[in-house]
Amino acid sequence: MSVFKDWEGRKKQMEQIAFELQMQFSEKDDWGLRRRLSDFHLFKKGHSKEIFNVISKKETFLEEQFFIFDYKYTIQAGNTPVKYYQTVFHIQSKKLGLPEFLLKPENFFHKIGAFLGMQDIDFEEHPEFSQKNLLQGEDEDLVRNMMTVNPLLFRFFTVERDWSLEGVGYFMVFYSQQKLLHPGIVKNFLKKGMEVYDILKSKEEE
Repeated sequence: MSVFKDWEGRKKQMEQIAFELQMQFSEKDDWGLRRRLSDFHLFKKGHSKEIFNVISKKETFLEEQFFIFDYKYTIQAGNTPVKYYQTVFHIQSKKLGLPEFLLKPENFFHKIGAFLGMQDIDFEEHPEFSQKNLLQGEDEDLVRNMMTVNPLLFRFFTVERDWSLEGVGYFMVFYSQQKLLHPGIVKNFLKKGMEVYDILKSKEEE
């Protein structure tokens, strides 16, 4: 949940960041991103969903398109609607070939759920990673293979905390759950998102 108030100031800061990164800026979702990403776990939550403050770049020759944007959704808590805001990194690239999966920090309730039979794909050879993260996917064998051929993912999500990653096919989203990132760290957020993307695409390029 966010009590952020200076949306006009944030918009100007995000626009300046886009300029400095030589990327494009749009106040609203001109690409149909909300519809494109509707099957991802993050975008299934709540109602009154909106994508805004979109920073983007398209590499036509490389068939890649990058986005950083703010996302808002509302969850009904009894009679009270609660708005949540967060910042998301998204990439569409033909250099990706991902199984459907969700990777996010594991909490106490996930551990209870796993005990009761909820899916959590663990790796005996990476106990710290498995202890810290919940990993799920429609095809467990494909998800295991994705992790095995990209071993730097284990290191990244063991060292880095609070990040979530989702993917399927040519699409990937990376975010910190319910966190609207300060404009001052958006460039670093882009760097982290690109680091994950580089790991996932590396085997496709060999």
